[in-house]
Amino acid sequence: MQTAKTLQSERVTYLTSAEQKAALEAFAKARGESVGNVLREAAMRYMAQPRDETEEEAELAALVQQVNEALPKMNEAIDQMIDDLRVTHEQVDRTLRAAGIRK
Repeated sequence: MQTAKTLQSERVTYLTSAEQKAALEAFAKARGESVGNVLREAAMRYMAQPRDETEEEAELAALVQQVNEALPKMNEAIDQMIDDLRVTHEQVDRTLRAAGIRK
């Protein structure tokens, strides 16, 4: 006589919004399953999917393009800050000289 194999389980906790939790509970209820079973099945299906490296590369290329487009504005802003600091330093220096604090 064979005995039934016992399922050893581990607890996994994750955070989600109230709306997502409600949707998950409703989905599981409509299927007549537990939330845990729905999550286990979804995780197994997700992990079994082959990675689409071309999609990841396209997303990375889009991010690189956004950064490249933002860099000129960032450099311009930094250059403007440097100029502003130089002018401020000159004004402070003149004020301190006029007050006799700096020679």
